[in-house]
Formats: sequence, structure tokens, C-alpha cells
Amino acid sequence: MKIACITTSVIPSSSANSIQAMKVCHALKELDQDVHLWLPEFRQGDWEELADVYGLRTPFPVDWLPFKRAFKQYDFCWNAVNQARRWGADVIYTWSLQAALFALQRGRPAVMEFHDFPMGKFGPRLFRGYIRHKNPKLTLCTTRALADGLEEQYGFTFTENQLQIAPNGVELERYQNLPEPAAARQQLGLKAGLTVGYSGHFYPGRGMDVLLDLARALPQVNFLWMGGRPEDIAPWQTHLAQDGLHNVTITGFIPNSRLPLYQAAADILLMPYNRAISGSSGGDIARVINPMKMFDYLASGRAIAASNIPVFHEVLSEQNAYFCEPEDAQDWVRAVSQLVQDEALRLRLGQQARRDAAQYTWKQRAETSLNHLQNLLQ
Repeated sequence: MKIACITTSVIPSSSANSIQAMKVCHALKELDQDVHLWLPEFRQGDWEELADVYGLRTPFPVDWLPFKRAFKQYDFCWNAVNQARRWGADVIYTWSLQAALFALQRGRPAVMEFHDFPMGKFGPRLFRGYIRHKNPKLTLCTTRALADGLEEQYGFTFTENQLQIAPNGVELERYQNLPEPAAARQQLGLKAGLTVGYSGHFYPGRGMDVLLDLARALPQVNFLWMGGRPEDIAPWQTHLAQDGLHNVTITGFIPNSRLPLYQAAADILLMPYNRAISGSSGGDIARVINPMKMFDYLASGRAIAASNIPVFHEVLSEQNAYFCEPEDAQDWVRAVSQLVQDEALRLRLGQQARRDAAQYTWKQRAETSLNHLQNLLQ
């Protein structure tokens, strides 16, 4: 199948949406599909850079198209759809409502991924046009909560063959044969001793206040904060310096190709999200969030401590994670202290997490999408 992928993400970059899009394209390519990706020309990169930043093995063609910022990327989506049609695309796979609607209007089946509710002034109008269009389309929602919320908000019901609940995924092969935490720390030149890790951005709602409180309360424990843009890291470095804390290592952005080893260096991995979580495009995504780190953490086979947010229970359970009350520093200190002291509990949670990760691979996700597409196009 010739699959034209169209995303408005900045690629290459450290954004979660760009990582997710590249993982999806890569999985489709590794399933022997003919994949071609079109991107807006914020910046360009060669395949070697893309492979490092996103942890990719199998190359596929990528084209960056110029656009005018005043047109809010409508011009890019229109041009990308037209190029995809000239390429002979059987289907257009996109994360952009504009591109999905243009594809349907130009007579091409569309696959549209939703990670949040339609945003902006025109988002709801575009969504209604997309839902009402009669041409074949497949909608992917990363959580059941999001699919239910869309139906409730827009007063319709997805037909079974046009909806895929598609949680994010992980490449299990990249998490096989990783060293034990002490050996991983040695390889990376990190401090010896039990380590509690966090990976991801430092955006509001990610629980950075809780991470700081944990470092203050547990000075005997090493903390490894993986990720963050320089402008987001700086305020937390100031807090650490003001408090005289020396038990926190902040790595900055880690290319996805190296992330598994860093996550393996932790004995415990944290998801301390707040009750309200800011998305990269704004808005509160706490009701529907499906963080990629959750699947990485499962595959790493480490004990997970996570905020007790309803949507997380679509993937996590008391068998593979330890739940804490969001924004409750005392509860987090209690929970992490218990995990630090109880090696058997850490191992039991980590072993179950690794087993559960097997059902959330990018390839399995892509295979399900391809099966849905074949049924739609028959």
C-alpha cells in the first residue's frame, strides 16, 4: 500500500508529537508499506540526524515543503495532499484535520490520528466536516476517553469499522538486553546508588514541583531528570542551587536512540502528572493524555510510580504501577520511600510492567490500522 503521511510537526525536534509521528511512519515502513512523509519546512535534516533523534532503523523518503505562516499551514496541507495524489497514494495518513479533510475532498481515503480534542477557532468546524464526509476514513484515538469525549461533545457515534483505539507504543527490541540499573549508570558515567528517574518535558502539569519536593525529602536518593528544553530547565536548576541540592542530575534532551539506556539506569521511574496538564499546543489534556513515556517505562521493566489519573488506568494497573495522588508531595514521598526500601516490590512491579509492554508495540498498532484500512477499502 502506498501511504502518504502528512504532519505539521516540527521535524527534526524534541517535541513529543514529532516523535510519535516518526514512530508511526517507521512502523508502517517496517511492515513493508510504501511510506512517504511530507512536512512543513521549519527546518530540514538528513536521514542520519532523523535516525538518531527518533531512534529509527529503516529509512523512508521525507519531503519538506515551504509554507506561509500567515496561512496557518492550510497552504502546506493543501500542497502536501496534492503531492501525495500525484505520487499515487492509496491513502493519506495524517495528524492534521486540514489535511484529512482535503484528502477526503480530493477523493482519497484518510487516516486521522487524534491525541486531543480539536483545537483553535476552526478546529470544531473542521472536525464536523471530517466526520460528515462520506468517503472512507479511519479515525485513531489514543485513548477510549478521547473517543468517548468526541462522541459526547459532537453528538455522534463512531461506527465500529471506522474507529481504532490506538494507544501509543514502544519498540520492544530497543529495550531487550538492557543492563541492570547499576551497570547502566556505570556505562553512562552517572552517580552510583539507587536512582529515581523521570523522562520527558518540563511543561506545566508534568509534576516538576513534586520532583523537586522528592529531591528535598530524600537527599540519600539520586534523581535523574531526563529531557527538557534549556529554557524550561533553567528555573529548576536555580531552585536546586538555591536549596543546595546535589542529588539531581538533569541531562537535557536525549536523542531517542539513546533513551532506553538512560531509562534503564533508574531503579524507579516516575509519572508525577498534575490534575491539570498543559499540552504542547495549549489546553488541558489530563482527561485524555496517553504519554509515550508510559510505554517506554513499561518496556524498561522498572518499577513505575504514577499519578492516579483516571485515563492512566486504561494502560496501568496496581499490578504494574504504584499510584500516588496528583500534586500531593507527602503521598509521593511516602510511595517513593516505600519503593526505595522494598526491592521485592520494585522487582515485582517491573517484571509485570515488562510483560504488559508486549501488547503495546508500534508495529502491532500499525498492523491493526492496516487491517482496518483493508476492510474499509474493499
